[in-house]
Amino acid sequence: MLLTLAWGSLFFPGLFALCTWALRRSRPEWTNTDCVMISTRLVSSVQAVLATGSGIVIMRSCSDVITGRHWLAREYVWFLIPYMIYDSYAMYLCEWYRTRDQNHGHSTTFRNFLSQNRLMITHHAVILFVLVPVAQLKQQHTLLYKVNGILTLATFLSCRILLFPFMYWSYGQQQGLSLLQVPFNIPFFCNVANAFLIAPQIYWFSLLCRKAARLFDTRQAKKDG
Repeated sequence: MLLTLAWGSLFFPGLFALCTWALRRSRPEWTNTDCVMISTRLVSSVQAVLATGSGIVIMRSCSDVITGRHWLAREYVWFLIPYMIYDSYAMYLCEWYRTRDQNHGHSTTFRNFLSQNRLMITHHAVILFVLVPVAQLKQQHTLLYKVNGILTLATFLSCRILLFPFMYWSYGQQQGLSLLQVPFNIPFFCNVANAFLIAPQIYWFSLLCRKAARLFDTRQAKKDG
């Protein structure tokens, strides 16, 4: 437990520093703001890959969806805690770089950061995960940017929304119930808890869809770029 916590505390800040240094060396035309923002996205992507891989291992190793246990599920929580602490600081650092030309002090920037990111900060505190804003490098017109946007929508829908009906389906398969029967055969508080968890996911997904709609709107894309 302590070893996992210590490893995570070194891994994520160290990876961020390495990415920032590498970007500054390989992309001297980029500003410090660009390098910092892209580095945070790269670290978040690495964390997402690790979390997905851990989830696949756990799912394949546990045959019982109710009582099945795996050591990785427990250990990854301890590995995730330092990431959330690092990511909160990284978000603030991005905000500071983005607004430093406005001659705001750290106290003003921090207050603005808190007031403008209430939902995201709550998201960090409650479910220990983050939806990082998409970096703005004026590449919205490129095919790669659009493909990345489509992949983001697909993975978000699959991993953070369809996950809930998949859990219900898995339980139904084990208990011999159809998907529609499952909500009526589990404790009421389980349905309520899942509703509270999925509600912000649907909200964030709607924001991503709005951004995607603007991305493929030629006139709006030119205005944003």
